Amino acid sequence: MKHLSNSHGSSSSATFSLLRGAMLAALCLIPALFGGTTAQAAEPPLLGKRVFTFISLVRVNQIEVARDRNVGADEADIHTVAAVQAVRDNFTKAFPGGKMTWAFSWLALHDQRENYVGIRKQIVEYQRKYGDEITFIPGAYFAPMYNSREQVNKDLHEGLQLVSEMVGGGYRPKSVVAGFLAAENQRYLAEKENIHVVQGTIWSQYGIDNGDGDGSISYPYYPSLEHYCKPSQRASDFIDTVCLDGWTCDFLTARRAGFAGGFNSRQSLGPIETFMNLGPEVGLKEQLFVTDMHFNDGFKRNGFAWTTSIWEVCLGAKTFENLPGYGAEVRRRWPDMQCMTVGDFGEAFRRQFKNNGKLDYRFVERGSGIHGSDANLEIRWFMNRDFRLALLHDWTKEGDPEMVIDFTRYDLTAEEPKDFGRNWSLMNVINQKSSRPQDKPVLLSELSNEDQALIRRRLPELFKKVGAERPAPKQ
Repeated sequence: MKHLSNSHGSSSSATFSLLRGAMLAALCLIPALFGGTTAQAAEPPLLGKRVFTFISLVRVNQIEVARDRNVGADEADIHTVAAVQAVRDNFTKAFPGGKMTWAFSWLALHDQRENYVGIRKQIVEYQRKYGDEITFIPGAYFAPMYNSREQVNKDLHEGLQLVSEMVGGGYRPKSVVAGFLAAENQRYLAEKENIHVVQGTIWSQYGIDNGDGDGSISYPYYPSLEHYCKPSQRASDFIDTVCLDGWTCDFLTARRAGFAGGFNSRQSLGPIETFMNLGPEVGLKEQLFVTDMHFNDGFKRNGFAWTTSIWEVCLGAKTFENLPGYGAEVRRRWPDMQCMTVGDFGEAFRRQFKNNGKLDYRFVERGSGIHGSDANLEIRWFMNRDFRLALLHDWTKEGDPEMVIDFTRYDLTAEEPKDFGRNWSLMNVINQKSSRPQDKPVLLSELSNEDQALIRRRLPELFKKVGAERPAPKQ
């Protein structure tokens, strides 16, 4: 992946021209890198694009953790054809011509009450009219926490078959929405169902809702057979599914566990933590702030930008009325942005990147000052096949050193829980949630020699800033 900028602040017009020129030059190299022709390079699969993937979920109970078990409220009465129409109408106003993804729970595919029969018919019409994707969600985001891998595979097979029968005409979804999905289940989708795109991780989720799963990278990657949070290291552990996050988060709020400090760690492009929690005006500011972090600075650093969110139908028409205002401002700022289905986005990634070798994501955020997004803090994230690294400091204090708050090594052996259980996180050296005694922030130079060597191979520029006054590395 080509880096287009390493600056922290806003770029001048001259700098932007250089960055744009560098990006165009990088795009011209795509044929050589990926075996295409010059004509194909005119429309690269992913580089040079700003993409938003929008998902809405249809369910019967709040958390259908298994076919015959739920641990939340019955939501059947608030699932109506009118509620579904409000979702699509507001999305159409927000992003004219855009495509979205619909995910049905097991019960929502089977329920024969009039409202669910009507909902299924309506969404099939949307698929035919707009090209929306319709797919299945197992276990209400938490399938591995409550079901065996064998049961999840069975649910996936039968759920996807029901979706195909519902839509008709040989329809087959390109993706599955899952919240969390174990590595073995992702391999099953690739090898048995020929589905290669999975919304299979909820980046940074820990200490909230019904399952924990921190430890992955936040942008697309191919998972390892060892652990769904771990990017594949080599051909022998490679799963041919593009694993995607479910909600683009504010990195500063996301470093917390649960509601630590009275802040919601899931503050993101999700409506609950923004529009519903902060109010329409402040919620919109936070959503645009998070979007800008990716579509502006992140785009320059990574060569493409992606944001994503899941808005459940049960949230109601009033909540979805916030969507057009958000969409109008996003399109005004970035008129080239695209709304793609989850499947189309993941397949574009597969065409661009055949494995994790070239992945080198970099993000910089100075907080919005809204709720848990500290205005005085700057966080830098580096995410690649070998590790993820987060550096945090107070940018308003001259000389305040960057501290390592997360260093997760992906070259180390990882293992998922063998059976059920809440915590499916991947944590080793230091984790951002500070949930273990070892998760204390340290200077980069305080990491072990082995850890520093791994980082130095990828990011030698970080060590140029570490002066002789820093403590000697630990052995």
